[in-house]
Amino acid sequence: MDVARSVYVAGLGPGVGKGTVALGLVELLSRQVARIGVFRPLLSGPGDDPLLSLLTERYPVMAPYADSYGVTAAEAGSLIADGKWEELIGRIVGRYREVERRCASVVVIGSDFAGGPSSSSADEIPRELGFNARLATEFGSVVIPVISGEGRTEETLGAAARSAYHSLTDLGATVLAVIANRVPDGRCAPTAGLPVPTWSIPEVAAVAAPTVAEVAAALGGTVVTGGDGALDRDVLDYVVGAAHVPMLLEHLTDGALMITPGDRADLLVAASAAHAAGNVTLSGLVLTLGEFPDPRAVEVIERLNTGLAMLVVPTDSYHTIAAAGRIEARLSTRTPRKVEAAIGAFEQSVDTAELARLLDVARSTRVTPLMFENDLIDRARADRRHLVLPEGTDERILRATETLLRRGVADLTLLGDPAEIGRRARELGVSIGDARLVDPSASEWRDRFAARYAELRKKRGVTLDLAYDVVRDVNYFGTMMVAEGLADGMVSGANHTTAATIRPAFEIIKTVPEVSVASSVFFMLLADRVLVYGDCAVNPDPDAEQLADIALSSARTAAAFGIEPRVAMLSYSTGSSGAGADVEKVAAATALVRSRQPDLPVEGPIQYDAAIDPAVAATKLPSSEVAGKATVFVFPDLNTGNNTYKAVQRSAGAVAVGPVMQGLRRPVNDLSRGATVKDIVNTVAITAIQAAVR
Repeated sequence: MDVARSVYVAGLGPGVGKGTVALGLVELLSRQVARIGVFRPLLSGPGDDPLLSLLTERYPVMAPYADSYGVTAAEAGSLIADGKWEELIGRIVGRYREVERRCASVVVIGSDFAGGPSSSSADEIPRELGFNARLATEFGSVVIPVISGEGRTEETLGAAARSAYHSLTDLGATVLAVIANRVPDGRCAPTAGLPVPTWSIPEVAAVAAPTVAEVAAALGGTVVTGGDGALDRDVLDYVVGAAHVPMLLEHLTDGALMITPGDRADLLVAASAAHAAGNVTLSGLVLTLGEFPDPRAVEVIERLNTGLAMLVVPTDSYHTIAAAGRIEARLSTRTPRKVEAAIGAFEQSVDTAELARLLDVARSTRVTPLMFENDLIDRARADRRHLVLPEGTDERILRATETLLRRGVADLTLLGDPAEIGRRARELGVSIGDARLVDPSASEWRDRFAARYAELRKKRGVTLDLAYDVVRDVNYFGTMMVAEGLADGMVSGANHTTAATIRPAFEIIKTVPEVSVASSVFFMLLADRVLVYGDCAVNPDPDAEQLADIALSSARTAAAFGIEPRVAMLSYSTGSSGAGADVEKVAAATALVRSRQPDLPVEGPIQYDAAIDPAVAATKLPSSEVAGKATVFVFPDLNTGNNTYKAVQRSAGAVAVGPVMQGLRRPVNDLSRGATVKDIVNTVAITAIQAAVR
């Protein structure tokens, strides 16, 4: 049963980055409870609140945006001006209670205004700390104060942590933990003298830096070149282009946004060429004075294929750089990379297991899609593995790599020409960090892999010379890395067919001894549960023995991912209601499953409706321990399985995660060629978990 708790994130001072903490908390709680809420007591400005919009759109919260805040700043100001402080508190608390009633847990993001109810003037806004402490008490929330680590030493950080704790407890608040955010590397906030944990989140440029899109919006810029990817780049520095070309090149830095008058075509071309050559990785180009560049220069720059955004702004260079320096980065739905970086920083710095224990939130018996997906990330991070991704230059793979490394899901090797991978990453503005880059054609492992492959396939007439050519293929090379223990698993298929991805695994890795056939499953993420469908991708028409192997493999896969296996061997007949060769095959397979694993709940032949619907099961198979509550659905052939999973995916709005290969000695998984970045992240996490449980 869910335990209703509320946690209040209170920022002590401007720009502390409490959005990172709020995001991390919602991410943590979304793994534990199915009914989660977020609440903003006060919307501090006109228009939509970016953080609240992000949280209500990213997570399946129980209250929509319109119900997830108390009052606007204008409403608060009006009430305070009329001396109606208690009415303001009452209105906010009333709105909060409406959210709380729907949810098992609520994350409250504290207000951002200053002033004080104790002030002699009723026109002054309440002081932020006292206001947040009062609301937390009224809500029954525990509080996590967030302090800034920027510019502080370890000694002053510790003092700030103690001050935050005592200031809030003196106001009657219950402090759960203290978090210092944007802390310089290597520094921490000591917990000496505090009865609660203190955690430090380091300054992360990808979180703190604005994107090119944010700069464009703040400066009123017009985008001349560059798509969404170019506008999503992080701006780590500003460089004003005013001198001659050699001087400019000397001062360009990685992540810099170059600001220069629009008539300086020489500087634009030089900076673009330096970026394209890999001398420096810029974030973009800004042209001042409202002057558009010479079309001939633009043509040259476009031919360089830099992938950079070029903006034109109406102000001069001085006022442009001054305004740019005041731009603050924000977490929002428009900054997905920033969001992943913030979550990664939170998860790597905060003891989330201890925090979950302190929050005392019992895990829900329901499993939502988000809970399942987040659990994958958690389990992969807990036993980190090394995986190889053969399609190293693919945009989706590179973006997924950035997310996977920031979230600490796995260590990664990308296959391909390192120079080309690096160039592609620079074009996209993504960071591939510590990923290992390996070129199969030039690798020192190629001779070793060729000899091994020739030995494995000599009965098929494979010579050493032929093997030397075969292992140059990225999928064969990646599979050999797994077979030789240089990687724990492989994920491919974004640009390759299923056959091209899994054929090397069948030839090199092979199946486990007790399984006659490799197969696959999809995890079908429904609104309140996760089902396992097999086999929907590999075996066209398995015989009874193969079908039994698929059932047993699927049950093991389900159990490995926390799903209690209750296996339904599907057919067009339930029990003895029908006859025919297809029914007999399923009946024989069911008998084999029972004989090989007597303790596994299995039913078959059984129709889909009897397997999933308790009402139908009560009529057709009232005494079955599987009917009406099956979790693993084994289809009699590929045609039935593939069509059924797609029908459920489209008609029921289910999320299909897979195909997940099973039965191999080591994990190799195939991606759909239409896979999204999220699909790749999930598949890598699944593969890492498979590697860990072997």
